[in-house]
Amino acid sequence: MKLEQIYTGCLAHAAYYLESNGEVAVFDPLREVQAYIDRARKDNAKIKYVFETHFHADFVSGHLDLAKKENAVIVYGPTAKPEFEALIAQDNQVFEVGNCKVKVIHTPGHTMESTCFLIIDETGKEHGIITGDTLFIGDVGRPDLAQHVIADLTQDKLARHLYHSLRNKIMPLSDDLIVYPNHGAGSACGKNMSKETTDTLGNQKKTNYALNPDLTEDEFVVAILTGLTTPPQYFPKNVLMNIQGYESLDTVMHRGQKPYDVKTFEMVANETQALVLDTRKASEFAKGFIPNSVNIGLESNFAMWVGELIPDLKQPILIVAENDEKVQETIIRLSRVGYDFAIGYLVGGFEAWKSAHKEIDSIDRITAEELAHLELIDQTPIIDVRKQSEFDSEHLVGAINIPLNEISSRITEFPKDRYFILHCAGGYRSMIAASILKQRGFENFADVIGGFHEIKLTDLPITDYVCPTTLL
Repeated sequence: MKLEQIYTGCLAHAAYYLESNGEVAVFDPLREVQAYIDRARKDNAKIKYVFETHFHADFVSGHLDLAKKENAVIVYGPTAKPEFEALIAQDNQVFEVGNCKVKVIHTPGHTMESTCFLIIDETGKEHGIITGDTLFIGDVGRPDLAQHVIADLTQDKLARHLYHSLRNKIMPLSDDLIVYPNHGAGSACGKNMSKETTDTLGNQKKTNYALNPDLTEDEFVVAILTGLTTPPQYFPKNVLMNIQGYESLDTVMHRGQKPYDVKTFEMVANETQALVLDTRKASEFAKGFIPNSVNIGLESNFAMWVGELIPDLKQPILIVAENDEKVQETIIRLSRVGYDFAIGYLVGGFEAWKSAHKEIDSIDRITAEELAHLELIDQTPIIDVRKQSEFDSEHLVGAINIPLNEISSRITEFPKDRYFILHCAGGYRSMIAASILKQRGFENFADVIGGFHEIKLTDLPITDYVCPTTLL
């Protein structure tokens, strides 16, 4: 038996590949499925099942493409109602994969259809459990997401379902089982996930707050609902795509990889009202970019920030990449969160635009040292676009916190008539914010190179007290 975790760091996502005696099962695959197919070919094996632990919110699964390409069966747990052909398993139903077995354990709570899969090896020993978003390392799945799709499924109801699922279905299992979750630290599907991506169930019983056997049901509900942040706006949209279906990634890739020269690119941008998405590094974007383009760099949590900041999944997108080879990566990573309408890219990227003597824009940047020596700094608004929790932990005295994911709803809080300073933790998020501000007509500001990390190395005053400062 081979059981392999395939982890994608930029999404904090884990898929699983199980092979035994020439048969394969894939659990919670990403949108791009060729890697799983190639892996099976290498093993001289056939993909038999695609198991889905639930209808995912933070990414679009590759279940449909993988099933179609491999003639495999998609399997969901009880109560799932997909709008495509799938096998809806019964609780405790057992599936054979080669000489191994996969046992269905229905664990409603994160969602009503949430299901774990117990892996039983060729000797009959229970080896591990693929837990989806029911149980993470150090945390459990948040129970507040389904209400954004079905209003009656309140977070309180689902939290109580989760309490009983964990205590009646998961905690009685053997301590030496290996826990294989769907996500690790960085995912918005939980609030306290470990950087570790596997553990024994026995250790989780000792260390995971949600598995504390002394918690009453009401105490459990309070514990898992406390501290939840608002889920990203694209989550319910991805759920619907996973329920209803979507275009093949092959179609999405063909549409997005249409090459345009500068003249045609400009014409298409004007005719379609497409968003010009520049995926270069912040440092390169700042030096020069196509006016009104938005920078979301590929080097960090690209898909998550696309999902947070672009409200319409069907928004036409034109790509400006570091090089033409990065275009394919951009389209794939857009598709992972449901943005399937990339309609082409600029051949030669920004350098081609610049060589054509087209109008360009840029972002003013200053170092943390220059900020520290800025005249009238006490009268200059400093806007910190990190998460509130980061800001609350420590921040520059007098800074105003406007988290990046709130920038559109709080755009009026940025001053147009006064010079201001922008920063985040290291420069990635603040450059996204800077590009959006430029697009909205803001000019009189500067971004801090290296962000708060560099600011802390100066003699500027830092505090962990949240000041009620405003721009008014």
